Amino acid sequence: MVIESPRSIYIHIPFCSHKCHYCDFTAYVVGGQPVDEYLDALDEEMAWTVQETPPETIDTIFIGGGTPTVLDVKQMERLLRSIRRYFPNWSDQMEYTVEANPGTTEKEKLAVMMAGGVNRISFGAQTFRSDLLSNIGRVHSVADIGQSVETARQVGIDNISLDLMFGLPQQSVADMEEAIREGLALKPEHFSVYSLKVEEGTVFHTKLLQGKLPLPSEEDELMMYQLTRERLQTAGYSQYEVSNFAHPGKESRHNATYWKNNAYYGLGAGAHGYTRGVRHVNVKGVGEYIRRCAKGRPIAETLDVSRMEAMENEMILGLRLAEGVQEAHFYDRFGIPLDGVFGKVLTQLQNKNLLENEMGRWFLTEKGLLFGNDVFSAFLGEGIDHGVGR
Repeated sequence: MVIESPRSIYIHIPFCSHKCHYCDFTAYVVGGQPVDEYLDALDEEMAWTVQETPPETIDTIFIGGGTPTVLDVKQMERLLRSIRRYFPNWSDQMEYTVEANPGTTEKEKLAVMMAGGVNRISFGAQTFRSDLLSNIGRVHSVADIGQSVETARQVGIDNISLDLMFGLPQQSVADMEEAIREGLALKPEHFSVYSLKVEEGTVFHTKLLQGKLPLPSEEDELMMYQLTRERLQTAGYSQYEVSNFAHPGKESRHNATYWKNNAYYGLGAGAHGYTRGVRHVNVKGVGEYIRRCAKGRPIAETLDVSRMEAMENEMILGLRLAEGVQEAHFYDRFGIPLDGVFGKVLTQLQNKNLLENEMGRWFLTEKGLLFGNDVFSAFLGEGIDHGVGR
């Protein structure tokens, strides 16, 4: 199996102005948090990391959260400067994304971001109905969404992504149609559109257990997804991944790192990384993260990814993409034919009209797109073990 050096970086800023009711990420309300000490620790983690795994040319950087744009101007400038110091070699086609909540991106901060190399912003719009925003714990207004997009374009950041959600409590199909219409009016280059997943430990999970979470029916949720696909594709956005749509050439190259099962650095509290065939997750607590970074890398857990697991991940992640999985690429990466490992499950899924094969390229059918989780789970434990082990 080919072991790649990372060409992508994920950096986690675990602070928010307010934690959303559906969020199970490593995120803490910023008030009273040691933000500057956290940035000190992040700088230390970068130093430890590049010493252990020296960087090559970097193609993508993604700063996520939390809400990275809760950092003030000086903190943002400092963070971007640290990143450039430890990862100085960038490709000519560098994609540099920062996640942002509408209303947290004043012009001065955006100008600092652009000067630091940021050329793409992902705004968490989620919905364009004020009461729905409030119900899910968002603190921005509908007006903030358009204003933030406009301000970003004013400073010269011309690659904008909008996040939308469907399947929200009390959300109707008409609400989703309105959200798409309002989103299209802002002319972003990219949309990420996700269904709500109620995760343990969230406010929504507690309400669900109490019978106080009025979710749409499965039929309505499916209609919202199909409506999203229809409207966005009609408007010129290609569905290049199960939940992502873009104008040609504006697909998220950083997220493709994950879907293509490639290596990436993961930095920050609770961040995940994948380097040299090993996945790791950092400690989550801010205080513990700061303490650990003073002595070394703040890793809570590591997992050696076996060859078989890597092959399963190749299928589960790769089939999320419209381009699917190429037999030739699979062979180049693992040195074994795809059908020699997953021939049985591929045939079963093809017979069920969930997968299609075209010139050595396996991809989801229209039916498979709607039952993607069933397709992905089918590969777990189904590979023929040619003495490679797990």
